[in-house]
Amino acid sequence: MVTAFVIWSLVSVIFFGIGVSAWLSKKPVGFFTGAEPPEVMDIKKYNHTVAALWSAYAVLIEICGIPLLFLEQNSAGFLPVVLGVVVITIAACIVYLQIEKKYRKGSFD
Repeated sequence: MVTAFVIWSLVSVIFFGIGVSAWLSKKPVGFFTGAEPPEVMDIKKYNHTVAALWSAYAVLIEICGIPLLFLEQNSAGFLPVVLGVVVITIAACIVYLQIEKKYRKGSFD
């Protein structure tokens, strides 16, 4: 199962890399695949907030994958790992929608 954890970790590193890319970007970054990024009031703050979200997502996904080091193949222990990823992903989407609402041009919240 070490191989599974290594692959899991590589995916987490990719997500962290997306966060670094968002941090360094001069144009507003998107979060959802294929969606145009919104017009925002403060590009730098928006990008840094989205970068922090991606970085937190990567760390949480990595933590969620730690049980892979200890589980037997085809174990029922995979269920909490998979469900944890689903919950983390939904939470990240909800947080992003709040970020977008805060920084979108014309937002008065």
